[in-house]
Amino acid sequence: MFKVLATGKWSRRAAMAGATAACLLFPQMAKANIYSFKDEKGITHFSNMPHLDRRYKLVYRIPASGQLRPNAWSASAPSSVDISRLVPIINDAARAHGLDPKLVHAVIRAESGYNANAVSPKGAVGLMQLIPATAQRYGVQDSYDPGQNIAGGVRYLRDLLKMFNGNMELAIAGYNAGENAVVRHGNRIPPYPETMAYVPKVLSFYRSPELSRF
Repeated sequence: MFKVLATGKWSRRAAMAGATAACLLFPQMAKANIYSFKDEKGITHFSNMPHLDRRYKLVYRIPASGQLRPNAWSASAPSSVDISRLVPIINDAARAHGLDPKLVHAVIRAESGYNANAVSPKGAVGLMQLIPATAQRYGVQDSYDPGQNIAGGVRYLRDLLKMFNGNMELAIAGYNAGENAVVRHGNRIPPYPETMAYVPKVLSFYRSPELSRF
């Protein structure tokens, strides 16, 4: 089990990152949902054991294992050799548009688990899970093609970072929920459970020492 306490806006995000990281590091926790409440001192609590306090409310429902997107480091995921074939494409696209290649890796890992044939229930396609409108916006004709998909996703990330003045958290939130959702919520991470879990997940991947393999 895990329990995380947080105070203030930034540490609350850190707590979500800790809760998400706990599910990633300990697969047996991944079946447990995440609950939260704010106490009278303004401290935000996160836990996967709501029975510990009746004030806990569900903030993120962990999908059933069959609904989870593939994890890039699971036994059934592409091998390091397969992923390494994408490294030159990722590096070239990232550097051409002034991005850290590790950020592109982190988004790909979160979005598709490096599966170029991944398709979401909402119709997002490929490594960076481009929806048709985004693909069209960035001139991607074949979202299953790794080079085209990465080029479109990287350009979208670049534009999001410019739009939000280099704020990586907001850019990542915009990639998940759409930039308009971030703007509508006052240039803050939208309070959508999926997005609140997605941002710390991508950041944890971005900071993962495993990326040093590539």
